[in-house]
Amino acid sequence: MSVLTLVTLFKLENASDNSSRVDAVLDCVAHPELGNAFEMKETSDAEVLVDSELATHKTHTVKEISTVAKTHQIEITGALEDAREVVTKLTGAMDENNRMIEQVEISKINASLAINNAFETLQQTLEERKKTLLSELEAISLSKTTALTIQKEQFEKMIGDIGHYTDLASHILQTHTDHEIVALGGLIPTELQATLKRIQTISLTPNQESSITVSVQTDDLIQKLSKLGHLLDFNLSPSSSTWTSTSVAKVGTRYHVKVRSKTSKGEECPHGGVEVKGEMRSKTHNGAVVYGEVEDHRDGTYTITLTPQTAGSHQLLITMDGQHVQNSPNDLDVRPKRDYRILCNAQQVIQCNRPRCVAIHDNGDIYVRSENHHIYVFDQTGQLKNTIGSRGSGDGQFSCPSGISIKGDVLYVADTFNHRVQKLTSSGKFLHKFGQHGSGQGQFNRPWGVIIDSNNKLIVSDSGNHRIQIFNENGGWLLTIDGHGLGNHSFRSPDGLALDPQGNIHVAAYDSNTIKVFTKEGVYVRMYGDPNGPSGIAIDDEGYSLVSEWDGNCLSIYDPEGNKIHTVWNLKDPYGTALDPRDGSVFIANYSANTVLKYCV
Repeated sequence: MSVLTLVTLFKLENASDNSSRVDAVLDCVAHPELGNAFEMKETSDAEVLVDSELATHKTHTVKEISTVAKTHQIEITGALEDAREVVTKLTGAMDENNRMIEQVEISKINASLAINNAFETLQQTLEERKKTLLSELEAISLSKTTALTIQKEQFEKMIGDIGHYTDLASHILQTHTDHEIVALGGLIPTELQATLKRIQTISLTPNQESSITVSVQTDDLIQKLSKLGHLLDFNLSPSSSTWTSTSVAKVGTRYHVKVRSKTSKGEECPHGGVEVKGEMRSKTHNGAVVYGEVEDHRDGTYTITLTPQTAGSHQLLITMDGQHVQNSPNDLDVRPKRDYRILCNAQQVIQCNRPRCVAIHDNGDIYVRSENHHIYVFDQTGQLKNTIGSRGSGDGQFSCPSGISIKGDVLYVADTFNHRVQKLTSSGKFLHKFGQHGSGQGQFNRPWGVIIDSNNKLIVSDSGNHRIQIFNENGGWLLTIDGHGLGNHSFRSPDGLALDPQGNIHVAAYDSNTIKVFTKEGVYVRMYGDPNGPSGIAIDDEGYSLVSEWDGNCLSIYDPEGNKIHTVWNLKDPYGTALDPRDGSVFIANYSANTVLKYCV
């Protein structure tokens, strides 16, 4: 596009009007409101701009009008095309809205029919029940009335018999001679006395109660009826709806299932009101069925509670509005209820040099800390499959490690005499370490036990400092539970640690010969037991505590309330205790016997 600057290109003194011709129409950029302000004419030796007010635009830039117009034409054409496209989309959206309005009306009609049908059925059911109750009432009333009428007629007959003899006796006394009275006198009293004796053998109390009590418990029904039904403004999709359960199914124990309803788009439903059902069917006990209790939280989630009655293979079925949710039916293994009182003889013995602590991986691998500063990994059969670490202070080396804990692919080790905690993979690759010798926050004096909670927080028993420290998964200090100055709540030389189902921290305080319980915020809850030198502790998902007693050479088992229910004797300096997360089997590091013992429950 040619751009002409008046100052440099236009020379009026050389202009020749006689030989000029119109070459282009120009527009001033600085004065777009003037429109076609100039005409440029070209001569043989000069460019001339014809304008009566040339001085006004002398220093301004001008452009060829045709070029500018073409640009604007393109812009206008594009805008028109955009407008047509938008109008087309808006028209389509309007059509879709109209279709949806029609669908809403259809849905309204269908919903109205469903509501009317449901309540008509309910009314019919109530009416039929009312007729049944009235019919039963009539039958009861008739039965009572009939029995009372028969008894009344019996009384009337007896009165008649008595009246007959009393009338006869009165007549004899009034009309008969002395000889006749003597002749008949013995007969009349005898018959009358016999009648009176028969009356004495029967009850004169009405043989029926007059009351007829009706029991129609309407309070719960009215409450349920007041919440009966729910209108959903979304398209429910049972097949997209999901369920989860974090508990283990065991006989006689409540099993909770959390259900989340979703729409056909996979979005979470905003409210409840859907009919959700859950049942557990046994595959081994003639198909015995347990039906669940359902709680509607009114936010699109539901809790189903089932209490299995038999152990073995079961099928869990969860439906929503009569259709199965995602992953339903689902196979479920119900474990028998544990009875720790049967613990007596170990079912498996693993040989290991001075085992101090033990932890069980989700896959069944057994991690054992040995006296030679190694961590041995055994498979489920007791065969050695890996050795982790060596003696030293470098990364991945240990000095008398006393506590190990594993979660997923991460292994944490309380590296006792290096005064630190190390984080490794389950195969032994070093990842991270934290802590040093001292008594400040995040420092240790012989850390002894380590456990991981559900939020991946690390809880460490800082034995030499007589305290518990809590860290995030990367070793950032969060909280200290100091064992000093707590009065009866104080503890010394904390050793083993465990978490109960409520998330409380149980501390096996070796020098205090007790188990102290604190919340995860460090608030004292209670203490229980009288163990002799408690060293290790494990707690199952029902809250039973298993405490190994170093000085007592035994394993003590406590119920969730802290009552001792059983003791396993004949151990030799038992130290660490662990439970298999898969089946609850009990493992004990039997230190002086150089064995790890496994007990099945």
